[in-house]
Amino acid sequence: MPPEINNEQGIPNEDRERLALSGINLSLAGRCGSYFQMNQDVVHSTCSEEGIDVLPYSEALKRYEWLKDYAWNLVPKDKDEYTRYVAEQKEPQGYVIIAKKGSNNIFPVQACLYLGREQVQHVHNIIIAEENAELHIVSGCASGTHVGRGGAHYGISEFYVGKNAKISFTMIHTWGQEIEVYPRSAAIVEEGGTFLSNYVCMQPVKKIQMYPTAHCRGRDSVARFSSVVIGTPGSTMDLGSRAVLSAKGASAELITRAITKGGTIISRGHISGQVEGTKGHLECKGLILKDGIIYAIPEIEGKVVGTELTHEAAVGKIAREEIEYLMSRGLDEEMATATIIRGFLDVKITGLPDALQRSIDSAIDTAEKSGF
Repeated sequence: MPPEINNEQGIPNEDRERLALSGINLSLAGRCGSYFQMNQDVVHSTCSEEGIDVLPYSEALKRYEWLKDYAWNLVPKDKDEYTRYVAEQKEPQGYVIIAKKGSNNIFPVQACLYLGREQVQHVHNIIIAEENAELHIVSGCASGTHVGRGGAHYGISEFYVGKNAKISFTMIHTWGQEIEVYPRSAAIVEEGGTFLSNYVCMQPVKKIQMYPTAHCRGRDSVARFSSVVIGTPGSTMDLGSRAVLSAKGASAELITRAITKGGTIISRGHISGQVEGTKGHLECKGLILKDGIIYAIPEIEGKVVGTELTHEAAVGKIAREEIEYLMSRGLDEEMATATIIRGFLDVKITGLPDALQRSIDSAIDTAEKSGF
């Protein structure tokens, strides 16, 4: 087991707590590997699991000549101003995680992107699961408590899921009220492959804008996106996911649970069934606890006979009769409300390892105890 990330890296104790909320274990217990980037400096990059590489982006490109064919293959350099900014950097940072053919990590790899005192952090990540490999990653992104004057994070991530391979990627955000975040990511899923993308953001943030896309181009490939978000006053969260089903037997599921306490949440979703024998379901459910905005934009696009696509969207409030029922069972009003909220956010993700499901549950529990 590699040594823990200690205070010699200059991480304040209060920020270590914020990293823990993001699913990052600085002792590395229960982790087979770890990548830690503070601002633009790589603090830590290691993996003890045979068959899995965890490398800084620049080092990986030097070690593996063939990686240049993967970089900027799924996310175009000129997609928008944020991708152009990252592409123009002379010293790119970020991580490359490769699960080689047939490998499997029981304990997840953790990847931490920590914005300390600097204004902008930029990363380019490449994640590859080769044929019959299984790769589990928990990505914790956080800003320091002293980043009060504002800051931004630009993140490019490209996922490659090989034949009969699987990637589960769980991202937990713990930013600050003055931070803007612009992830740009895409995935390709080959025959029999599975891509699970899970997103949790339950802490204040100024703005998040992202719309990851999974291209299910292999027969019987699967993509599942699950999101759990809370919008606080002053926050704008423009979120969504997209799946393109272009092979027979491909399927996708896009699930969002959103709560606003005064913030603005835009929940987008798009499934495109391009060949027969494909299935997809899109679902967004929102709760308004205090006056804010939840704007659901579900799109299903069927291009051929034989694709089955469905969607469901609902926005509302906690029903008074539900609170009164729980109160009749012995709970006070506050506990009854918290119980309903906790049940609403409790999304069990099919195929997610227990360790990662516990990380999500822990984030939800923490938010609940904070009064959400």
